[in-house]
Amino acid sequence: MNVVNRTRPDLRFTSEVESKTAHLYDKVKNVVPEVEWPVFAPLIHRINLLKQQKNAVILGHNYMTPEIFHCVADMTGDSLALARSATKTTADIIVMAGVHFMAETAKLLNPSKKVLIPDAGAGCTLAESVTGADVRKLKEQYPGVPVVTYVNTSADVKAESDICCTSGNAVEIVNGLNVPRVIMLPDEYLALNTAKLVKPEVITWKGRCVVHEQFSPADILNMRETNPGVVVLAHPECSPEVIAVSDYAGSTAGMIDYVAKHRPPKVVLVTECSMSDNVAADFPELDFVKPCNLCPFMKKIELSNILAALENEQTEVHIDPAIAGRARVAVERMLTGWSPNA
Repeated sequence: MNVVNRTRPDLRFTSEVESKTAHLYDKVKNVVPEVEWPVFAPLIHRINLLKQQKNAVILGHNYMTPEIFHCVADMTGDSLALARSATKTTADIIVMAGVHFMAETAKLLNPSKKVLIPDAGAGCTLAESVTGADVRKLKEQYPGVPVVTYVNTSADVKAESDICCTSGNAVEIVNGLNVPRVIMLPDEYLALNTAKLVKPEVITWKGRCVVHEQFSPADILNMRETNPGVVVLAHPECSPEVIAVSDYAGSTAGMIDYVAKHRPPKVVLVTECSMSDNVAADFPELDFVKPCNLCPFMKKIELSNILAALENEQTEVHIDPAIAGRARVAVERMLTGWSPNA
């Protein structure tokens, strides 16, 4: 078979490419249609060759599509896992298959490395909902109250914060501060859901995720009615009302761990829908109900622009040194543990 990828005429689906990528297709064959593989395989093969040649790694978020997540990403996971991975790599080049704040976080933790994002327009509604100036005003309004900032923020916002958190460690971070109250931003729903599980009072900000705010309790009830016996796992960026009618609430890593441990015969992940495909590839025996709320920013990352980023070493992430130093402290405190009273 000799199918030509028309977007890049130099990339052909030859017998050699087919042979060298067969093991990868076997991994994703249940979630990637066979008709699409001749288009994906040449790009995947070329990307994986370039990684070796340039000593590059690709960090892939759980919301990437399966051909990226399973076939070219070297390290995968949620925001916390990717932040930790970024501190351990010995690669010269890091390509972030995720959104811009994730690439910034990787750069903060690897200031001497070249960090690339395949599409600079891969932003985030949460990150755009708050600015460093907003945080400074909050600190004036609540003097002495620690600011816990979700990693889904710009470096400018992190620089004004005391410590960062992810959806996976928010409860641990907030309780670990040993203070009577905290400012937690920007995701209002994550803050409200966290507030129910921690000792300090939580002051919130009205940021929302464009994907998770779309889910409603009625959606969950409808899933249960149309899929009897389904186990509902929801991300804590969903509203408290959605969490209340779900069986489990946790980060994307938490959801994956739940599936691995409990193996529910029928399950729905109430989050960005590409994650269901990625988890289904690992658990083909389970029935995944897939509500399709796509993140328009995550979907800007494709094999073609990952390849272009590697080939041309383009769209490099830069952070103002005056901001980077302070922002790095907030991220490192999250990874190492910190309390203002310690």
